[in-house]
Amino acid sequence: MGMSFADLIYFLIAIAVVLSVHEASHALAAYYLGDPTAKLRGRLSLNPARHIDIFGFLMLLIVHFGWGKPVPVNSSNFKRPIIDTAITSLAGPVSNFILALAFALPLRYLHDYLPGFVTGQMWWIFDLSVVWGIFNMIPVPPLDGGKIFALFVPRRWERRYMEFQETGAKYFILFILFDMMVIKSLLGFSVVSYVVMNGYEFVRSVMLLGM
Repeated sequence: MGMSFADLIYFLIAIAVVLSVHEASHALAAYYLGDPTAKLRGRLSLNPARHIDIFGFLMLLIVHFGWGKPVPVNSSNFKRPIIDTAITSLAGPVSNFILALAFALPLRYLHDYLPGFVTGQMWWIFDLSVVWGIFNMIPVPPLDGGKIFALFVPRRWERRYMEFQETGAKYFILFILFDMMVIKSLLGFSVVSYVVMNGYEFVRSVMLLGM
């Protein structure tokens, strides 16, 4: 069943908020750690138009998992390239969890006093922010978790892993499509959806105190 018109509006607003916060947080972290590349290219901004990747957005609409336009990072500007790149990557998901918590508090304690359309929009932003944060923590390129995972890659494999991060996106997209179309039909569930939704249920129960 497709979305209602109201849900589509909620969804588009939530995407604009969640995506902008996520990508701008990458840019802010990189700038703070010494790399001005993203700032110079206009990515240190909450304007969603600067962060939307058309294909990633279409994937989000079709299979409910997608991504924004990658924030440009020049790791040679960092004092500790691998560590600072991981911190920059972590900033995106962390910002999503902070955003979700900011909406969880009024949803938990003020929902009876807010108009229905306001709580409806807040739920969409909360849900999408948690899902976006968890999805991006999956430790495979090109997701943020793939860059964070670089911290644990043995030094002798670092160069090869960095090269894989540059080309890993196409393999991940193929896996997502295979997961949604083949694995789901065979097992009755998507592996990625299973991981993300179980993570979502845990985070939700913690932030909303079982609400």
